[in-house]
Amino acid sequence: MQKDQLLQAINNGAALTKLYGSDALEAQKSRYVSLAEEFSNTYNKADFDFFSSPGRTEIGGNHTDHNFGRVLAGAVNLDNVAVAAANGSMTVNVISRGFSKFSVDLNNLEPNKAEYYTSESLIRGVAARLKELDYKIGGFDCIVDSGVPKGSGISSSASFEVLIGAIFSHLFNEGKLDPVLNAQIGQYAENVFFGKPCGLMDQTACSVGGLITIDFADPSKPIVKKVDFDFIKTGYSLVITDTGGNHADLNDEYASLPSDMKGVAAQMGKKVLREVEPQQLIDAIPSLRGKVTDRAILRAIHFEGDNARVANQVAALEKNDFNAFLQMVKDSGRSSFMYNQNVFPSSAPEEQGISLALALSDIALGSEGAYRVHGGGFAGTIQAFVPQNLLNKYINTLEPTFGKGKCHKLFIRPQGSIKVEF
Repeated sequence: MQKDQLLQAINNGAALTKLYGSDALEAQKSRYVSLAEEFSNTYNKADFDFFSSPGRTEIGGNHTDHNFGRVLAGAVNLDNVAVAAANGSMTVNVISRGFSKFSVDLNNLEPNKAEYYTSESLIRGVAARLKELDYKIGGFDCIVDSGVPKGSGISSSASFEVLIGAIFSHLFNEGKLDPVLNAQIGQYAENVFFGKPCGLMDQTACSVGGLITIDFADPSKPIVKKVDFDFIKTGYSLVITDTGGNHADLNDEYASLPSDMKGVAAQMGKKVLREVEPQQLIDAIPSLRGKVTDRAILRAIHFEGDNARVANQVAALEKNDFNAFLQMVKDSGRSSFMYNQNVFPSSAPEEQGISLALALSDIALGSEGAYRVHGGGFAGTIQAFVPQNLLNKYINTLEPTFGKGKCHKLFIRPQGSIKVEF
């Protein structure tokens, strides 16, 4: 789309209101205009497109996806935005605001351990998988602006992966890439090229959009179902609080979660815990001790509870029983703390930002609302459903400790990873 047309459409505001709501419209207009100007000036191009990929909030099912369980998740209004145009080469040139410029040569699509944990590896991985699946790939120039805080538990990496997938889809494949396949390609890139053994929940929530439940019983064909529920009408705000903490040294902690769970399953002759019935697990505990760690058994107990809880949460929302849903959010948080043990790193038990945030949430909310660890855990964020009459109290209780602006009031956005149609 030509720059002049884009600027006119941006200032009209209709497309941006759908993505961000009316309260953030002026800020988003400024964001998009500045990206358009920067792209035009940097690459000397007047014909380009915008792409947006949301972050996600995990609402139910904490660390269940990697053992083929169920999850409940939603796309949120914090997003990654890219402005991009094909460049006629096999090189992807990326300027990511706040980071150094880099390029990826698509003639080389092999995993490289020296490239682990980098954006370059994700682009290379997405391109490699697309090519394997007979999709077209090509070089493009782009500028990325992230509104998904890194390490915030809203899944910046998954959002970035499916953003890149959307760019390849629309620039070279007429937008034909299915959202669930885009998610699977993103997971492949993160597992094989980025070096992180993640599940598929984050990518699916970011790619599909809206409030969804996903059943990973067959991870090659995850069952994705939209959940028809309007959180805005409840009078509660969904608040994500970034407690800080560094995720860079936590890869071993994250990897231990699926490893522990799968270790228990293996002792029971299964590949993953989804293949184990809850009562089978309880009956096997005496024989499991000594073969696996007690921590692994506790994490398996968490999986069974949270996996069942997702189905009950969906049923409660579909029946408009919000109080029952809130109680299950609390139950999930308790299980994550006691059994899954992903609230603080075992390697640094003195660093307990999430534990402190949960304690302050308990003080601010008492018996009202609900709160829990959010996402991968160990460091990063908590999630809370806060009644409107306690919203200011809640924010004023947590932000003095974690910093002004660290409490993010979110809403569920219906669009996933898309080319923005103005």
